[in-house]
Amino acid sequence: MLKTRLKEFRAKHNMSQETLARLVGVRRETIGHLERGNYNPSLKLAWDISKVFNVSIEEIFQYTEEE
Repeated sequence: MLKTRLKEFRAKHNMSQETLARLVGVRRETIGHLERGNYNPSLKLAWDISKVFNVSIEEIFQYTEEE
């Protein structure tokens, strides 16, 4: 299961979903789906998002095995 801290990072940087979406080249809805766990990002998208916040991919996205 992929867990995300994306909403937390956006709030910390006072950034809207729309702004983040524009910066990484996706629709705002995609950011919403990521935050709700309804969508797993491609490696490229995860990389682009991590660069916006200047952190590693693992700080935003964590994968855990489902039991």
